[in-house]
Amino acid sequence: MRQRIESLEQFRALQADYMAARDAEKRKILVCCGTGCVAGGNLNVYHELKKRMDELGIPCEVSLTEHHADAIGLKKSGCHGFCEMGPLVRIEPEGWLYTKCQVSDVEEIIQKTILGGEFIERLGYHQNGELYERQEDIPFYKKQTRRVLEHCGHIDAESIEEYLSIGGYGALAKALFEMQPDEIVQAVSDSGLRGRGGAGFPTGKKWAQVAAHTEEPVKYIVCNGDEGDPGAFMDRSILEGDPHAVIEAMAIAAYAIGSDQGYVYIRAEYPIAVQRLTIAIQQAREYGLLGKNIFGTDFCFDLDIRLGAGAFVCGEETALMTSIEGHRGEPRPRPPFPAVKGLFGKPTILNNVETYANVPQIILKGADWFSSIGTPKSRGTKVFALGGKIHNTGLVEIPMGTTLREIIYDIGGGCPNGKKFKAAQTGGPSGGCIPAHLIDTPIDYDNLIAIGSMMGSGGLIVMDEDNCMVDIAKFFLEFTVDESCGKCTPCRVGTKRLYELLCKVTDGTATMEDLDKMEELCYYIKENSLCGLGQTAPNPVLSTLHYFRDEYEAHVKEKRCPAGVCKKLLQYRIVADKCKGCTLCARNCPVGAISGTVKNPHVIDTGKCIKCGVCMEKCKFGAIVKA
Repeated sequence: MRQRIESLEQFRALQADYMAARDAEKRKILVCCGTGCVAGGNLNVYHELKKRMDELGIPCEVSLTEHHADAIGLKKSGCHGFCEMGPLVRIEPEGWLYTKCQVSDVEEIIQKTILGGEFIERLGYHQNGELYERQEDIPFYKKQTRRVLEHCGHIDAESIEEYLSIGGYGALAKALFEMQPDEIVQAVSDSGLRGRGGAGFPTGKKWAQVAAHTEEPVKYIVCNGDEGDPGAFMDRSILEGDPHAVIEAMAIAAYAIGSDQGYVYIRAEYPIAVQRLTIAIQQAREYGLLGKNIFGTDFCFDLDIRLGAGAFVCGEETALMTSIEGHRGEPRPRPPFPAVKGLFGKPTILNNVETYANVPQIILKGADWFSSIGTPKSRGTKVFALGGKIHNTGLVEIPMGTTLREIIYDIGGGCPNGKKFKAAQTGGPSGGCIPAHLIDTPIDYDNLIAIGSMMGSGGLIVMDEDNCMVDIAKFFLEFTVDESCGKCTPCRVGTKRLYELLCKVTDGTATMEDLDKMEELCYYIKENSLCGLGQTAPNPVLSTLHYFRDEYEAHVKEKRCPAGVCKKLLQYRIVADKCKGCTLCARNCPVGAISGTVKNPHVIDTGKCIKCGVCMEKCKFGAIVKA
């Protein structure tokens, strides 16, 4: 049973006890239990480690509350970030990282590493013939600056004691006992922190606007955990790996503006994040770090979770609040902005998970420390979910101002199979595509907007020479069409008409006039839609039209997809010099479109061909190509 904290002195003593217990652990085994590694079977690895260590009589503890001498800590950590190489297991104090771990590896890990202190080379990370033992030496991690993700993968994500052992809730204590509310707001303003969930509005300015409503007794703190961009999993991973950082930040924000109630809005389809956040809130209440008279003061603040049903539009702040209120998730006109009239008509602070996760460090280490890296207008770091045609997929945290080239090649390892980098898409369905010739662009809010994209929540999808940019624009627009709430006509109807025009392009039935119609329609939708979803929906189309117009024209004028992606424009042909006349393609063609005799080159009848690709799949000589 956890004892409620009633004073600063009691808190300091408790914190010191857990710090000492953590430091006394002989060795730590951190089993990644983020969503990706759980899907890969890492929970089974964890349970097998616990079972075998118990059977062998190895002193093992899973909680700092059961600390004993010479114990080995076994922890369920959050995401380590290197998702491409998961399931992952980290060994401390050496900092060793084991990759692609399976239950069958457990016995060897125990015998050689836990008992013998030996590194297992076959489980280490290999790149270009070089073995990397320590996580910090792996190129994927070496070029990163992990501030928000500092503790993800390094502590037990389901233990408040672990969070206390690394100084957790120290920022809240400092805010309550050493700072005035206006000093907190000023510190956040001075840091230059901007919202990490969309357009990058200054966080301190938003907090100051809400704090200014001193006549209003009821105010709310809301966290946007409704991360719906395709391929994005930054906020989910923070909630899975370091949920107390978000809780602590929201409590600090509440003290700064005079609020006693907060809500975390999170998708029900993120069960691990929901579970760990629920556990964290309950643990914080037990210690008295949430609820009435926190730290024995007059400050009261509690937190509740509200589950979203997976509607992308609920990532928009007014739709999110409408959903929390129990109504259909539809956006509201602005102004009034949430800082004036937000949740239940009251002044409201609404930031996303990553934004809040920066706050405790700003309070503890100061605004100057936070702003010491980044660019003049975009301070600090940014977490990206790196995916697509890239060697090293996963979570990446870099200083603002890092170039796209550094992210793709130094951290991501470049495109697989020697393919050329073609473009990167940032900002999800609201963002744009950045072409290869802009690869040296420093990544920050203003630079991305200037080149037709945006930061968004932080998804970064890499594309190579085999991607069709028209098809990419079509993919993101189709997502937006499906996710539109339908409240306003420009978005509900306009995006559908735009999607139909894109389909004409990929089907080979479009004209050059259709391209002009597309561009005109894009600007109409941007200027007349009610909320950010509709206003940014045309961005993928506009950016690809701007940077890859030659591909659009090839589809329209030549009825050809240069990347060989758009099925209705594909043509399969047999290279005569490579064809051995084995007849395998002809025998497998479902419509009899291939003719030829044994040991002689075959021919495809393009009129009969249904473009299924079976012939290309079956050919053993690489004689069939598509264009």
